[in-house]
Amino acid sequence: MLPGPIRKRAEVWMASQLQANVEDRRRETDGAAATPGYLGRIRARATAVASVLGALLIAEMVIRVLDVPAYLLPAPSRVLSTLTAQTEFLLRHTGITALEIVLGLMAGALAGTVTALIMALSPLLMRTLNPVLVVSQALPVFAIAPLLVIWFGFGLASKIVMAGLIIYFPVAVAFLDGLRRTDEGLLDIGRLNGASRAQMLGLIRVPSAMPYLATGLKVAATVAPIGAIVGEWVGASAGLGFVMLHANARMETDLLFAALVLLATLALMLRAVVDRFCRALVPWHAEA
Repeated sequence: MLPGPIRKRAEVWMASQLQANVEDRRRETDGAAATPGYLGRIRARATAVASVLGALLIAEMVIRVLDVPAYLLPAPSRVLSTLTAQTEFLLRHTGITALEIVLGLMAGALAGTVTALIMALSPLLMRTLNPVLVVSQALPVFAIAPLLVIWFGFGLASKIVMAGLIIYFPVAVAFLDGLRRTDEGLLDIGRLNGASRAQMLGLIRVPSAMPYLATGLKVAATVAPIGAIVGEWVGASAGLGFVMLHANARMETDLLFAALVLLATLALMLRAVVDRFCRALVPWHAEA
């Protein structure tokens, strides 16, 4: 049984938190009623598509009027022809790069999450691992890419490790930041109820840090293709990076741009999937 004054303060604090949550929900509901919903999202996407198509049309006209050589800057119509003519070839290499990116994202996110949890549990481990975390990003990925190829070979493993290294830092730092910013009121309630350090972490700190983890995952999804492509540039026999490298050597600029288009599409699709996952991960954290 808690002492009277402490119990009273805890009850007052919990009541204020409940009231704040109710008011937040009311504002979210009012905002949702004021927005056009699906119609607004469709309008925004239509505007984005129209802007891209307009930019491509202008680029096509400028390149044709100035008669720019195709090996310098191919017209969008030429890139589209290459995409159509070499669809099977390009999709095969896109699938390999997509597999490297997804596996690297999963490995890097898992390693970053576990590292953040370990560092949050022990101040000693935090002081020990923090320099390692910083050094992992201080070294340029191009500098260690040849070593990873030597250690893990020319197959998928080296590209997965490289993508995982790039993803590891934003996930670990974002999640750790969230774990360290838990509301002191919630921690006080846990202490008053005799919660252990592990219980405080699992029941209070981790749920409170989930929005930070979601932010880290979104950043990771954006940079994930970098590691896979760099790995393919250093040493690979397949993938979009491999296609870009050889197209550049043969001055097949239209094929190079076709690979870039597919890589950009892959990155957008990955970001959309991660956004959906993050919304399911933290359904209570509404976005503005």
